[in-house]
Amino acid sequence: MSVRVLLVDDQPLMLVGLTILIGDTDDLEVVGEAADGREAVRLARELRPDVVVMDIRMPGMDGIEATRRATAEPDPPKVLVLTTFDDDEYVYGALRAGASGFLLKSMALDAILDAIRVVAAGDALIAPSVTRRLIADFAGTSAATAAPAAVPDAGPAADPGLLAGITDREREVLALVGQGLSNAEIAERLVISAATAKTHVARLFAKLGARDRVHLAIVAFDAGLVPRRR
Repeated sequence: MSVRVLLVDDQPLMLVGLTILIGDTDDLEVVGEAADGREAVRLARELRPDVVVMDIRMPGMDGIEATRRATAEPDPPKVLVLTTFDDDEYVYGALRAGASGFLLKSMALDAILDAIRVVAAGDALIAPSVTRRLIADFAGTSAATAAPAAVPDAGPAADPGLLAGITDREREVLALVGQGLSNAEIAERLVISAATAKTHVARLFAKLGARDRVHLAIVAFDAGLVPRRR
């Protein structure tokens, strides 16, 4: 069966390019196009796509609010956000709203196709190196606006309410996921096997109700496990 895709972008050339590219694949199908968030929410409800490729900056309702509304629907679609990473301060908000990951608009179109497939399969598409940069940038912005400059930063205190029911080892693993480490990197850091690291991550998904590694990273940040950058 083909993956049903809804494209949302206010740039006609992006819509045309993706539509043509997807039309040449055997496993992906464009079921609709929208130029703003409000239309995207309506079409997501009517067309029931598997994946919504969502722009962030659009007239009227932006992609963050559209993502929040689309993922709040029963049996929601996966949302893949399009953004310009270097200057887009809304990426974290989009992930918090329910997106499964994000793409750079500078990516090759073929890479976007692969990312759609990854998200449709229920995984996050964000590579560990990109996750590290995302979390670090957000943490630095948050610390600069919220922490008093005169107080030395000894690291944020963890919120025990967010971590109820997880073991000390799972807490360590969660902190490393929040820093963007892959299972292999976590295994190396904690001197455990890759299979054990994978098991810990799977248990965190179940215990914390996380939908993917991006969601785990957000939980780690909210729980105070991700060091704030100055």
